[in-house]
Amino acid sequence: MSFGFIESNPQVDTTSKIKAAFLYNFTKYIDWPAEYKSGNFVVGILGNKSSLYKALYDMSKTKKVASQEFEIQVYSSPSEISEKIHILYIPDDASSNLNGAVQKLKGKSTLIVTEAPGLTSQGSGINFVIVANRQKFELNKSNVEKHNLKVSKSLEDVALVVK
Repeated sequence: MSFGFIESNPQVDTTSKIKAAFLYNFTKYIDWPAEYKSGNFVVGILGNKSSLYKALYDMSKTKKVASQEFEIQVYSSPSEISEKIHILYIPDDASSNLNGAVQKLKGKSTLIVTEAPGLTSQGSGINFVIVANRQKFELNKSNVEKHNLKVSKSLEDVALVVK
């Protein structure tokens, strides 16, 4: 079965697997409201299907968030985002959609995760960055809390905290 991914570039695959693992681990250190703890745990990707989609899809076959099954959705624009989505991942090439996504998800308990410089100051809760050739992440706790999510102290301790 072909997903149309570029398999010849192992760097893309490794990076996607690392980011997928980070996204999964975020679920252990962020607390969603009770109404988000039933049904599937929805992770959305804004933009085109990517190698991250494949990594998350593969992970969804074996992992759960508490008792919730993983569901991976792809949205081409913020207007397509479903009502109850737990995490929205906005890759670098879709960063121009962040403002629309923030508006669409206002009042919803959704963690917005990005991967372009400066996006935590524009509404993202978590932003992937590379520091000394290692994958790290910035955390804007106030942006996360605006979505009625609680961040554990353990996550704060390992994040690059931005205000």
